[in-house]
Amino acid sequence: MTMTDTANRDVVNRGAARPLLITDCDEVLMHMVVPFAQWVDEAHGVMFQMEDTSFANALKRKECGTPLEAAEVWPLLDAFFAHEMARQLPISGAIEAIQAISKVADIIILTNVGPEHQAARARQLAAVGIDAPVIGSRGGKGGPVRDIMAKYQPSMAVFVDDLANHHHSVRDEAPDVWRLHMVGEPLIADKVRPSRAAHVRIDDWTAACEWILARMKDNQPAPAPQPA
Repeated sequence: MTMTDTANRDVVNRGAARPLLITDCDEVLMHMVVPFAQWVDEAHGVMFQMEDTSFANALKRKECGTPLEAAEVWPLLDAFFAHEMARQLPISGAIEAIQAISKVADIIILTNVGPEHQAARARQLAAVGIDAPVIGSRGGKGGPVRDIMAKYQPSMAVFVDDLANHHHSVRDEAPDVWRLHMVGEPLIADKVRPSRAAHVRIDDWTAACEWILARMKDNQPAPAPQPA
């Protein structure tokens, strides 16, 4: 029996309430900026050059190099999610990790594509082997995570996301949830600083899976945040 098998057995034997993994999708489960960059280049004459943590500032017109206006960015993202999600491929190790974690925990995908793209996202993930409930939210994820915790009443929970603001939101609204900051896209990982509101930053799914399963084996809530 492997160490992972032992951890899985111990978690299952804890009782009726199961642990819960609440995870983002883009740049955590599926590559997004690379296929998005290819599409805006081909279809809109826009290049993606991320020089800092600003996604909007990374989008520039190819003919002059000027950044797009903020009001132009969301329609492009919305069109990508509406018509081009088939371009997205899984982050290395994500499918295997999710399948391993699903043996001991419930899994929910909490993604900011919005309710209008929720069904398409669920189909996208099911097609690559991730069959889990999908919630398409908007804005900070603290409120949705709090609501999910109230509904599912898990024995403990882990939250995974690539955006620091969501970790701050979850820390404030659901502080007993463990928070793992992951940026699975190598193109931008070194541009994103580790979130101070997360308990750990891990960009590799093999290591992340081990960390998550260890928290689930302990089956304890996250410690209360320290005062600033």
